[in-house]
Amino acid sequence: MLLLANKEAWPGFPTTVQMLREGAISLDAMVAGISKVESEVRVRSVGYGGWPNMLGNMELDGAVMDGNTRDVGTVGAVPNTLPVARLAHEVMKRLPHVMLTGDGARRFASEIGFSEDDVLFEDSKRVWWERLEKELSPEELAKFPDIPLAPLSRTITDPERVRDTTVFLSADPTRGIHAATSTSGWAWKYPGRLGDSPIPGAGFYADSRYGAAACTHTGEMTMRCSTARTVVLALKFGYSLSDAVKLAVEELNELSSGFLAGVVIHAVDAKGNHEVVNFRCEGEIRYWLWEDSMPEPELRAAKQA
Repeated sequence: MLLLANKEAWPGFPTTVQMLREGAISLDAMVAGISKVESEVRVRSVGYGGWPNMLGNMELDGAVMDGNTRDVGTVGAVPNTLPVARLAHEVMKRLPHVMLTGDGARRFASEIGFSEDDVLFEDSKRVWWERLEKELSPEELAKFPDIPLAPLSRTITDPERVRDTTVFLSADPTRGIHAATSTSGWAWKYPGRLGDSPIPGAGFYADSRYGAAACTHTGEMTMRCSTARTVVLALKFGYSLSDAVKLAVEELNELSSGFLAGVVIHAVDAKGNHEVVNFRCEGEIRYWLWEDSMPEPELRAAKQA
């Protein structure tokens, strides 16, 4: 048994490990762990601790994928809902659809008994407004939000430049290979923007016959390259895990237009191997790893692409 997650998964990683030790269904264990990350205000890229869009509204994304069946559930730009990975899991279990977004996702959440949550952390609201005051003229500020937002998309940027996501990947010879994600997305994003986290094949993909991959940071790039699917398809074609990730990195490196920044690829294969590779992200990238032979999870450094 192997469990992989990014560094920011720390509030929920031990919960998932314990549930897997006790024999829980892998997706149930990962969703339970992500729910703790979503509630932790110190994680500034996911859930309650995340950053709002340009209008000061929180829009959260999440997804799950069962690698045994390739069933998928995803939700995007969901308002007033904190446990979006759990909501995505319910989409997978209850509906014939793969994805719900916006008010439709919130309606479904209410129908199945999810509470309406206040997901905007007061400090995030303060930072958002102070940034608007810095970037807008007094005349624009007086008219806000009834002003064009598109020009702000290149001037108001992520205050911590994390553009991160919580990703969990599990791999087990008997229980299969699965993926789960959750994010608040890019801070100050244009309302309605979806990153890669809820997009199958871009931000995540799992196939128990071969492996799984999930991405963090610049979703605009991984959506253009279908990065997670590239890794798993390369595994299907007989690539080693290392070479499969290298192929995905090569595709990202071929991009020469649009918004370009860093990407981190997390990947596992059906042979029990794992790779976490940092492509162009500043500083050291670390991730959580647990295998059933290990007494405790370990925080390790990602490879540089």
